[in-house]
Amino acid sequence: MGLGGCIILIAVGAILTFATDWDMQGVNLDLVGIIFMIVGLIGVATFSSIARRRRVVVPPATPVVDDPAAHHHRRDGYSDGYGA
Repeated sequence: MGLGGCIILIAVGAILTFATDWDMQGVNLDLVGIIFMIVGLIGVATFSSIARRRRVVVPPATPVVDDPAAHHHRRDGYSDGYGA
């Protein structure tokens, strides 16, 4: 479940807990809403900790050297400014 799914769980849980006054026999919708919100918060915390670990940038092991010989340009008569 991604971050969007966790946010949806929190929103649905808040709606069930605070915005409805439905009565279902055998089901406490306030408790179901609270459970949804808790599961959504746990999901957001887990997702953010995993995303934080993925953002670690490892520097390259070898230095990057710009080789000027690798940047030779072929003069073909079209890309050297004629006709443009």
